[in-house]
Amino acid sequence: MSAEIVLGVGGGIAAYKACELLRLFTESGHRVRVVPTASALRFVGAPTWAALSGRPVADDVWSDVHEVPHVRLGQHADLVVVVPTTADLLAKAAHGLADDLLTNTLLTARCPVLLAPAMHTEMWEHPATVANVATLRSRGVRVIEPAVGRLTGADTGKGRLPDPAEIFAVARRTLARGGAAPADLAGRHVVVTAGGTREPLDPVRFLGNRSSGKQGYAFARAAVARGARVTLVSANVSLADPAGVDLVRVGTTEELRTATLEAAAAADAVVMAAAPADFRPATYAPGKIKKTDDGSAPTIELVTNPDIAAELGRRRRPEQVLVVFAAETGDAEANGRAKLARKRADLIVINEVGPDKVFGAETNAATVIGADGSVARLPERSKEDLADDVWDLVVARLPRRS
Repeated sequence: MSAEIVLGVGGGIAAYKACELLRLFTESGHRVRVVPTASALRFVGAPTWAALSGRPVADDVWSDVHEVPHVRLGQHADLVVVVPTTADLLAKAAHGLADDLLTNTLLTARCPVLLAPAMHTEMWEHPATVANVATLRSRGVRVIEPAVGRLTGADTGKGRLPDPAEIFAVARRTLARGGAAPADLAGRHVVVTAGGTREPLDPVRFLGNRSSGKQGYAFARAAVARGARVTLVSANVSLADPAGVDLVRVGTTEELRTATLEAAAAADAVVMAAAPADFRPATYAPGKIKKTDDGSAPTIELVTNPDIAAELGRRRRPEQVLVVFAAETGDAEANGRAKLARKRADLIVINEVGPDKVFGAETNAATVIGADGSVARLPERSKEDLADDVWDLVVARLPRRS
C-alpha cells in the first residue's frame, strides 16, 4: 500500500546514504517528500533530492508559503523518517524547537516518527544526548540505536548509521502496523536470541542445526519498529545486521547462555528464538579426526548442554515475560505444553519442522500456547507478521506502567 512519507535529512556525512533509502521508498511505490536541513544541503544538493523523489525540495518555511508547508507536511504524512538524525536535531526535537521546515514538520506530525541517529561515539554517549533520546522515546518517537563501525575519519565505535536497507525494513514494519498503532514497546528493553549454535568437534567439524536465524531477526526488527531497545544475541547467521539493535555475536551454546543471562537480567521480555544445540562433544580433538585405514567410524561421546530457557525461567523476575520455542516433528502441541511448564515460561511458540518447513523459509505458521491456558493459532504468513502477532501477546502480558 502506498504511503505519504516525509524523509528528513540531517547535516551529517551520512546524508548521502539517505539517497539509497529514498530509492527504496520510491521503488516500493511510496510518495516521498524530502525535507533536508540547510546543513544537509552542503553534503547533498537539492537537485539530487528532487530528481530522486520527483518532487520539489525546500529546507525553509518561506517557500510556497501559501501552502503552509510547515504545518501541511506533518499533517498529511503517514510516516516521518529522519536519516541521519544529528545530535543537534535530537536536541531540537526533544525540546520542541522549530527553526526550519524539518523541525516544524516534526512538531506537527501526528503519524509515527522514526529517527536514525548518526554521530561520533562521544556525542551519542554524552549525557545531553542520552537525556534527549530518553525524552523522545518516552513520547513514543522511535529512536533506533546506531550501529557500531567505522565513523568519519579513522574513528570506530557506536554512532554509525545503520544500513539503509535495514532502516527501510523498520519503516516498512512501522507502516504495516498502521499509523494509529502506538510504539507500545517504547521504554522497554527486550532480548531476542536467534540462529543456531555450533559445538566444535575438531578444528574442522562441529555439531549444529538448520536454524537460519530469520525468525529471530524478524522478532528483533518488529520490536525496533514498536519502539523497544533490543539486544539481539545472534548465533552463526548469514543475515544483515538489523537496524537499531545492540548485537551480540556468539558461537556455542555456552556462549549463548552467558550472553543471554547477562542481557536478560534487567530486560522486560525475552524471546528465545535461537536453536541451541542440545548436545556437545564430551571432548574436543585438537587435530582433525582422520579416517581409519579399515574405514571404521570413530565413536563420539556427547554430553548434554545447559537448558538456557529453563534457567531463564527459574531466574526471571515476576514481571518479566519469557517466550520460548518448540520445534517439533510429532505430537507438537502435547510436547509444547510439557515444555512450557518445564521452562516456566509465559508463552511457547510451537513450530512443526521438517523438509521445507520453518528453517530457512520466508514464512512460518505456529501455535502459541500461554501459561494461562490460552491458545493462538497463527496461519502461515511472513515471519515478520508472525513476530508482530507474538509481540501483541507479549505486550498484553507486560505490567502496565504508571
